[in-house]
Amino acid sequence: MLHSFTRNYNDLSTDAGFQFEFFCDCCGNGFKSTFKQSSTYGKRQKSERFGQLASSLGSLLGGKAHDLGWALERGSNVLGNRFAGQSPEWRREHEDAFDTAQDEVKPHFIKCPSCNKWVCPDCWNEDEGLCIECAPREASYVAQARNRAMRRNIDEVAEKATVWQGKLETRTTRCPKCGKPAGNGKFCNNCGAPIGTNRCPNCGAEVALGLKFCGECGSPMVKSGKCSNCGFNNEPGMKFCGECGAKL
Repeated sequence: MLHSFTRNYNDLSTDAGFQFEFFCDCCGNGFKSTFKQSSTYGKRQKSERFGQLASSLGSLLGGKAHDLGWALERGSNVLGNRFAGQSPEWRREHEDAFDTAQDEVKPHFIKCPSCNKWVCPDCWNEDEGLCIECAPREASYVAQARNRAMRRNIDEVAEKATVWQGKLETRTTRCPKCGKPAGNGKFCNNCGAPIGTNRCPNCGAEVALGLKFCGECGSPMVKSGKCSNCGFNNEPGMKFCGECGAKL
């Protein structure tokens, strides 16, 4: 007998019996039918036990009795293989069990007249007489719409927000000893010489060691310490003459 029912099901049947799971077309939740034992499985078990008993008896008596027991055991194995290969009798049992399982589980599902899906009670809108995919519940739909609007507003504000004010430009530090790019550490990646920076005496910008001119203002990094008043040669970087005190 043919039934119109959900296509979402799982067959859990084995040689020992029959059982099926049926799932909602919307949420995927479902119900499992009651296990139904196979009568052919019980017959096979009896045949196998009888064959084993006859074989044991034949081995004790010997001779023809043993041959009879072997023949019965062999016949039992053939019968068991036939059932394992889903015999016509087993197939008829399977079809009847499937029909029974559908009749058992079908009252727990409702068919939507709009999309023809079989849905569980949780996915059924009682007020509209449709599934929640065709006619979402008002309270749930309003809550979802508010949540979508809230996320959209947050994203719009976040797009305009300034969350970082650092500088994007980077400069390559060259080793003052070997002249190659030194990397970001405190020592050169090539020769191991210590890496540092000097401040420009004119604008105060940080300038890599070894550079002769400032990259910001172009001023020379090493100014002459010779005093214009007395001619004394002071150390570079001194602001006043060590001999006469004049401003350098």
